[in-house]
Order: sequence, then structure tokens, then C-alpha cells
Amino acid sequence: MRSTRIAPLVAISAVAALVPALTPAVASAAAPTPRQVVNDPLRQYTHQTPRWKRCEADLPANYQCATLKVPLDYSRPGGRKLDVAVSRIKATNPQKRHGVLLLNPGGPGGPGLDMPLWLGPELPTAVKERYDLIGFDPRGVGQSSPLGCGLNDEELNWQRPYKAATFDKDVRWARTVADKCRARNGDALAHFTTRNSARDMDVVRAVLGEKKISYLGYSYGTYLGAVYTQMFPRRTDRFVLDSAVDPQRVWRGMIQVWAEGAEPAFTRWTKWTAARHATYGLGDTPAQVSRTFWDLVARADREPIEVQGTLLTGDDIRAGRAVFFDVQGAAEAVAELKKAAEGTPSAAPSRRAEAPRHVPPSFGRAVPSDNSDAVFWAVACADTRAWPRDPEQYRRDAIRDKARYPLYGDFASNIKPCAFWKNGAEPATTVNNTVGALILQNEWDSQTPLVSGQGLRRTMKGARMVTVLGGQGHGVYGAKSCADKTATAYLTTGRLPASDLRCVATPAQAQNRLDLPLPAPQGLPGLPGRS
Repeated sequence: MRSTRIAPLVAISAVAALVPALTPAVASAAAPTPRQVVNDPLRQYTHQTPRWKRCEADLPANYQCATLKVPLDYSRPGGRKLDVAVSRIKATNPQKRHGVLLLNPGGPGGPGLDMPLWLGPELPTAVKERYDLIGFDPRGVGQSSPLGCGLNDEELNWQRPYKAATFDKDVRWARTVADKCRARNGDALAHFTTRNSARDMDVVRAVLGEKKISYLGYSYGTYLGAVYTQMFPRRTDRFVLDSAVDPQRVWRGMIQVWAEGAEPAFTRWTKWTAARHATYGLGDTPAQVSRTFWDLVARADREPIEVQGTLLTGDDIRAGRAVFFDVQGAAEAVAELKKAAEGTPSAAPSRRAEAPRHVPPSFGRAVPSDNSDAVFWAVACADTRAWPRDPEQYRRDAIRDKARYPLYGDFASNIKPCAFWKNGAEPATTVNNTVGALILQNEWDSQTPLVSGQGLRRTMKGARMVTVLGGQGHGVYGAKSCADKTATAYLTTGRLPASDLRCVATPAQAQNRLDLPLPAPQGLPGLPGRS
């Protein structure tokens, strides 16, 4: 859900007017009659012949790319067209091949075209034998008719705590972002939605000649996958939904859940750190550890603390709420902060300093520098009509939630550009089905907390869920988790567990990470530590 500002995590009921446009080509499982074929408004899209070619000269030859066309507006398939860039690495054992496995890394706004390259090595051989790995940039992202709003650095900064003195400025910021996105993209913004990305996935399915697709989606990708199961249940094969978004909370609620989830993570951290006072020197009781942290926040609010060349205010420190989902990383980060405040910072970064993040190849097409941010807001704002329109509602909610969730509540509930966004083309989807799927969830996930995964499980009654107790970080499958065996068995056999499962992460497993796009800071700015 990308950079230290936004990305990239975080579906909507069918509209009667769109049903005829989707009916025989995409929605119907029956063989079309000749008359249906003639009248099929999506035939020009579903019957494309992809022109596969090597993605780039310096990338593996078996990694191929193609560009497909999809309609901007599925209710007007003869209108403006968009590009959707897709990639593939074919199944390594044609005799065992089961089909295609579409991949999505999250966001909204996360590019997935190169996902077969970087995720493939993390997947078991048994999975790669059976599936063509299919990457794609969702509409508006990367190489797929990329969106941009022309946002400058200040406008990209959406980590805005509520303060009475700056609230009017924050309202102007939110309005400016919405106005600039609308000026750049016009009415097209209404069609950059999860529902339309799900329709695009079904066009990919048809073009690849598959009756059904299998799918592995992370973070926001779980919501995209869930929406696909709701819209195209007969096209759904084996779906793994990893680090899940609660469909009932999109999208303001999924930002607010970061604040809700941070409080129990912080409490857990104070207990863990108090038991290791001899190592970190932050207090020998949870109350003392908590007081040490909040004293540092108050001190930084009075006078910013310099850490590794960066001046941090108390609000900057609170914005790094995600670090507390990794107890050891948080203890090291706060210990470094304390040393810096005392004038004795360490000379070198901690051994747990975050590794450089993966940067996707450019694939030739210029992408606006604010692409991930533009797509995040486009999808978050157009997917649902539940965003409040009155700025005063945001003020009241931010004041309330700062009291409820001191670490991040006012950040989460403060005003967002969606307050001034035009409605999307369709209302929100109600995900409520019995389609089979496997949900994977770490107990201590900073971006999609456990309650979020449990929310998706409630809406998908035919699914099963594996909860990794003690699991930290965002992303389960491919991170050498105790849930990997269950996920691999499902992908290779199609059999779900008889009931929901729990497994316990080892200390080593709890530290593994996947390189997923994130919509919020991964740790305290300028400090070591990971979420």
C-alpha cells in the first residue's frame, strides 16, 4: 500500500447498466451463439493477439512482455482505450502445467509488470512448474497508460497530523491535490477503479485463452482479487490473498486501521523492550518504556532531534508508527533516538538498517514521478462514495482519534484529497460470496493489521485463513513463512484446508520481508528499523 509518502496498499456492486456490456463476452460461461459473437461489444478486446517480446535486452529471454488494449469505460467499449502492460514467464514443466497465475504486489499504485522476475525466485519449484507467472501494471500504473497529477514535493506529503493552527492549510492542500488531478485527467479519473482493474484482469484471462485464472495478490491486491471473485466467480480458480484488506473498510477505514492497529503493536513493544532494559536502556517496565518514548516525542516537538543528519519533530516520530510492529527494530530505533537526544548518537546505522528497495525496470515508457501517488488517490477516492465531504467532519474525527489512538489517530483521520474528489463511475462493491480462496495474514502486519484480514475472511465465506502467530511485516507467502506449505499445497492441488489454521512463526521467520510497495513510512524517518 511505495515511498515514504504514499503508494503504494489499501470494489463495488455491479451496476445494471453495465451488465449488457459485459454479458456474453466476459460474464457468461456458456458458449456464445453466432448472434452473440456479432453483438459482443468486448470482442475487440477479448480476442486480441498479444505480441510477446523480450521485455528488455538485459533481462532474461524467458521474461516476455506485451501490451493489451482495454476500454477506459466498460459501459462505452467503443470509446477511449487504455494500455495494460502484461508480462509472463512460462511454466517450467509443460506436462504439469495447470494454467496462469496472475500476480499483484499491492498499492493501489504498485507496479506489477516485473513481479514474475522478483517474486519468481521466492516461489517453490512446484508452483513454477504448474503456472505461467503473469505480471501486469494495473490501469494507470507504470507502463499501463500511467496517471500523473503534476504534484510537487509538498503536495506529495500526505503525512499531516491534525493541528488547529494548520488545519486550514491542510484543507487547501487536499483541495489542491484533487484539483490538479482533475485538471490533468478530467472525467477519466472516474474510471480508474478496482472494479475496472478486475475487468481488465478478465480481459487478460480471455486474451491468454484461459477459462479461469489463478491469482496471488498482496495487500491492496487482496481487495482486487476479492472484487474479481465477486464479479467473476466462475472465472476464479485458485486465489491466494496475502495480507488482506477488509472490503467493508475501503478506503478511509483502511487508512484509519493503521492507527487502530498501531496501539496494540506499541503496547506489545513496550512489554518486549522492558524485558530487555539491560540491552536498550529504555525502561524496565512497560510504563517506563512508554514514558521514555512519549518524553522523546514531546522533546522533539519543542526542539527537533537530529538523527543521522535529519531533524525530527515529534510528529515525524509519530508518523513512523509502522516500526512498532517489529519489536526489535523499534527498540533499536528508539534507542538511537534517545542517544541522539542526549547528544551521543551512534556513528553508524544499526545492523537492522533497511536494505535498498527494489526499483522496477523502466521498460522504455516515461512514467510521471508522482504516478504511484496519483493512482493511490484515484483508486482510493473513486472506489467508494463514503468519503465525507465536509472538512469539519475530518476535524472532529481527527481530534477524536488522536485521543483514542495517540500514536497515529490524527494522521489517519485528518482531511484527504478524497473530500474534494468527484465520484467514481460506480458505487462500492459488496464482497459477500462463497468462492474458495486462501487468505494469509501475519499477526503483526503494519499495513493490513490482523483485524483487516479477519474482515476479509468474514466476507468471503468459502475462503480459509492461515494466521501466522508472531508473524511480523507485510507479506507472508514467499517470505519463508510457516504458512508457505499450506499455500503451496493449495496452489498445486486446489484443495483448501478443512478449516482456518494458525501456525507459529519462528524468530527467524518473523524477520523475513517481501519487497512490497507500501503506502506509508516503514519506520521512523532517518532511523534504522523496518515495519
